[in-house]
Amino acid sequence: MMRCPLHPCMTKLKTIFDMAQVSVNITSEDLQKSARKYRKELLQMPVLGLSRSLQHMTLRPGIRYAETVGELSGDMQFGPYSETREDNSEVVINPRTLYTYFGSVVRNFSPNKIYQSMWGSDITKGEALKNTEITRKVLAYLTAQLGKNLNMVLWNAVRNDSGETSKDLFNGFDTITKKELDGKKLSEELGNYKVIEAITKENAVDTLKAVCMAADDMLTEESSVKLFVPKHVLFDYCEDYKSTTGAIPYNREYKQYYVEGFDNVSIVPLANKKNSPFIHMTVKRNMLVGVNQTGEEENVEVARFKAFVLQFIATMFFGVEFESLSKERLLVASIDGTTPI
Repeated sequence: MMRCPLHPCMTKLKTIFDMAQVSVNITSEDLQKSARKYRKELLQMPVLGLSRSLQHMTLRPGIRYAETVGELSGDMQFGPYSETREDNSEVVINPRTLYTYFGSVVRNFSPNKIYQSMWGSDITKGEALKNTEITRKVLAYLTAQLGKNLNMVLWNAVRNDSGETSKDLFNGFDTITKKELDGKKLSEELGNYKVIEAITKENAVDTLKAVCMAADDMLTEESSVKLFVPKHVLFDYCEDYKSTTGAIPYNREYKQYYVEGFDNVSIVPLANKKNSPFIHMTVKRNMLVGVNQTGEEENVEVARFKAFVLQFIATMFFGVEFESLSKERLLVASIDGTTPI
């Protein structure tokens, strides 16, 4: 599958991990200077950790706490000319709010211990490097871990004000789906919900085709539609497709990333959707990932409070949301009728 190019500053930071390493002492002054100097790039490192998912979603920067989008719904039609006919039906605005939650982390660490654990025996090799490069490596590594952990709970995170991990920071897409399902905003009557049987390598092709066939015509006519699934669903689909189609001319490879009969519907298997009870059929612009990245509230810094121990301190806004639940933009399939906690 195609990978979206990284932002130039992300690419620059990513090359840090490929550079040769040597044994260099790291001082708190160097770390503090590096955190200040590269604050913008370091704040973007968590976003880099989300790149696998963000290929198929829309990053919405500049959101501090919340942003509300209103979706208009209603109908109006021409009819044969009449001097008396009037249409009194109302146009309704359905608001949806993307919340970004303020998260923080304080990590105590010894620079030399972290340095040795990251590069092991290679620390004695290569040409001498400047201290600022080493400090950037330590900081970039830690901020990248923040992004990696956010990505792994993108679907199943549940907001918990007293929690301590990424999974407690915000409500993930599956959690939001469950809430909207309970609130009757997702239903077969509304055309944005369908219950399907458990997917296996014997029924995967027919089941995914059934999902696409249940979607609204406006959704299936979009130029690029995403079918977000757990990874095992793609494996089952490929096995079933191979068994079903055999060696027919158009079956030229094992991996099938598009649903048969729907060339515009791509199967998107994500590791962070493992054990998800839902399949989401939608478009990229409907999957919102909110961050701020611009305000002074977000910060990355290093402080020293003990002789040999430094603190890595970071704050960031983060959250996800569907821009719309309308059948023209979204279809949720519940696998075997199960729902998350």
